[in-house]
Amino acid sequence: MKNIYLLLLLSAVLGIGACNKDLDIKPKSIVSSASMWETADDAEGAMYGMYAQLRNALSDNYAFWGDYRSGLFGDGIGSEGLLQNIFNNSLNRDDSGTDWSGLYKAINDCNLILKYTPEITFDNEKDKNLILANAYFVRALCYFYCARVWGDAPVVLSGFESDKQEDLYPSRSSRDSVYLQVAADIQQAVSLFPDDFTSAKSGSKAAANMLKADYYLWMYKTEDHKEDDLNKAKEAVDYVLADPDFTLLGSYQSVFSNDDNNEVIFALNFEQNEYTGGFPADFLVAVQYIQTQSLINNPIQVGSHQQWVCFTPDFEATLNEDPQDTRAKVNIAAFTDPGNNIHFRWINKYLGEWENGTRYFTSDIKIYRYAEAVLFKAEIENALGNSAEAISALNRIAKRAYQVDNYYASSLSKSDIDEAILTERLKEFAAEGKSWFDFIRFGVVFDRVATLHGQQDKQNILLWPVNASSINSNPKITQTPGYN
Repeated sequence: MKNIYLLLLLSAVLGIGACNKDLDIKPKSIVSSASMWETADDAEGAMYGMYAQLRNALSDNYAFWGDYRSGLFGDGIGSEGLLQNIFNNSLNRDDSGTDWSGLYKAINDCNLILKYTPEITFDNEKDKNLILANAYFVRALCYFYCARVWGDAPVVLSGFESDKQEDLYPSRSSRDSVYLQVAADIQQAVSLFPDDFTSAKSGSKAAANMLKADYYLWMYKTEDHKEDDLNKAKEAVDYVLADPDFTLLGSYQSVFSNDDNNEVIFALNFEQNEYTGGFPADFLVAVQYIQTQSLINNPIQVGSHQQWVCFTPDFEATLNEDPQDTRAKVNIAAFTDPGNNIHFRWINKYLGEWENGTRYFTSDIKIYRYAEAVLFKAEIENALGNSAEAISALNRIAKRAYQVDNYYASSLSKSDIDEAILTERLKEFAAEGKSWFDFIRFGVVFDRVATLHGQQDKQNILLWPVNASSINSNPKITQTPGYN
């Protein structure tokens, strides 16, 4: 009963719906005021519940926020224009992706963990620090999304447990305040994570440093342009690159054929009988369109429902522009049924498992990979004026992709290096939730996204509107200016 009460309370405060589509998750525990918060097991169970909430928040929105506005994605075979507002950057308050409630559910879990865990006695203090570090890490990640997606957003630091709380109806804090909270939480996470703990299924010191590099590089390039931010990003990424637990795999395909590999630093865990689906379920071809049965999964990859999303033909051409690029066939595949002259295209990542005529989307969604640390290194060093170091890092990625040494010449200018880094990021992280934020960070979003041409002066065009449910249920929440 208390669980239901808390969910209804959250619904009233931040517009969080009481029901969730495809909610088949079964965490070990769920964070609520009904938790006893007496033992280390209680705190550990709450941490699992927190990651379950984070996964639910990002399973679809990771692509909505990080990719679908970039002009690189469009309709699949069965889309019928369902995502056109996002693809075309003509958002309204009822579109998918406008609802921040999933993030605030995860934030609420973090807040309760941070409130109660310090009072619990642990046999090993390091175990307590690990749980607290994970809560700070997840809260930082959630607020980083809030700031980049909506700008101004509520900064809530106490868990909702009673309808008598003074902060029951929070208003939107300034974007600067949200970013300051991200920085504070990252600092706590980095300091509390044990050096000897590594798990891609949760946070770690390496994952927190990846978030730190991501955050400070973003701040330097899009917000304040302070060289101190760039130095903090460099410090963070150098820590990750020196971590012996992670490496750049020799084969790009192997990064996705087996989720348990040493390139993945942090990922959302998907598996049968726990949680499957997410945005990759929208990529594959529906079986009803394949007339030649022998082609099903041989080679045409079949999904569990309609194909809502695919790369645009232009981006497909970009991915295939170098015939030596070993990433192309992993990112995009195409096949023409010779007997019926029907051409199929599909995003070829996150295929999950095919068992007994059913597709299970169990591939982990990879948030941070070692390859991104390498490309962060290239971007940071180039911004610092260290072109040799930047090209060296860039060529590590190119070596795996093209099987060629020194693919990029040492004579490239600073602007040419940035262009090469962006190109490699688009190919390396195709459909991995990076492209939209990359375009903004590199300052090319209005040049590279056709639907944004000439809209530089439109208020908050790079932000998202707030979902109508959040505004209707909290009188203090106002709409993002420009979307009224």
